[in-house]
Amino acid sequence: MERRGFLQTSLAVAAGLAPVTALRLPSRTAVRRPTAPGRLAASPIRLSSNENPLGLSEAARKAIADGLNEANRYPGEWRRRVVAALAAKHQVKPEQIVLGNGSTEVLQMVVQAAGADATVIVADPTFEDVPRYAERIGVRVEKVPLASGYIHDLGRMQDTAARAAGPVLVYICNPNNPTGTITPSADVDRWIGSAPESVTFAVDEAYFEYASDRSYWSAQKWIETHPNVIIVRTFSKIYAMAGMRLGYGIAHPAAAERLERFSAGNNANQLALAAGLASLGDDAFAQKSLAVNREGLQALHRCLKELDLEYLPSQTNFVMHRIQGDLATYNGRMRERGIMVGRPFPPMLTYSRVSIGLPEEMQAFTDALRSFRREGWV
Repeated sequence: MERRGFLQTSLAVAAGLAPVTALRLPSRTAVRRPTAPGRLAASPIRLSSNENPLGLSEAARKAIADGLNEANRYPGEWRRRVVAALAAKHQVKPEQIVLGNGSTEVLQMVVQAAGADATVIVADPTFEDVPRYAERIGVRVEKVPLASGYIHDLGRMQDTAARAAGPVLVYICNPNNPTGTITPSADVDRWIGSAPESVTFAVDEAYFEYASDRSYWSAQKWIETHPNVIIVRTFSKIYAMAGMRLGYGIAHPAAAERLERFSAGNNANQLALAAGLASLGDDAFAQKSLAVNREGLQALHRCLKELDLEYLPSQTNFVMHRIQGDLATYNGRMRERGIMVGRPFPPMLTYSRVSIGLPEEMQAFTDALRSFRREGWV
């Protein structure tokens, strides 16, 4: 499918459900400008967790309100509807879709399915949940530093996999979090095409919709012939559903069945499923998310260039940029101005990750950054 060829369907999201007239979901609260320097904001601007600043789409809000009429029922029928819609979107069979309580649960299933004797190989730094899940259950983790250009060092990762005894799980977050960079998909394809069946690839495409670089594409093409490839996607980013917790895996039927052994039967709640189904048919909202993100990136890039602060080329909804001085001090000063930015990502402790917010939020952030330069702090 085309990268941004979002599914256009006539799915009746709340078909047959009586409307709920008593409930009014609140609209997004107005963006609060930062307080004066030295005063901690009661309601800070959140540019720390790569969340979509738009909030739920109106279609998703309506689906949630309507769906409350069935909140007393188990979500089996809603699961079937969402799985069918995802199968249509990705042009696969329903049995190739695995739902999760967010994509992080799908990643947890992947780690558990790898087995206690597996070796998990990850980039460093990358999204922390896979190595964290592995370490908690006693699975060996090998971290391979990113290569030049902050891309996955696939050569070293492949060498590490070749030396491992027993099965191997390779986690590739592409685009990568926290760097926002992409590893060329042709390089990923070469490794997958030559790897033995004992090497399983979990390709995390949480930020897929944001990526526009021509050297990047989905690894989905492998799943029809390779049971050792699992694609992981989320509703959290492009559809602004981080708090609703809905994600999914796309895999060969045999791999999907293996993952399902480690899932809770009703792991996706009925209201999240209703919102997800509505979101899949709302291409206008997805396009708006991309447009707002582009505008925010442009404003941020202008400021960083003006201040001569190095930043990594991002294919996501966040940017890693260089700071001067101590990261904890920098984060504290941002909090004092009512702005939350990203947590530390060792070993990149001279960089800060900032998520892209609404235009007025990015204005507040860039104003704060410019004031830091005047104080000699960055």
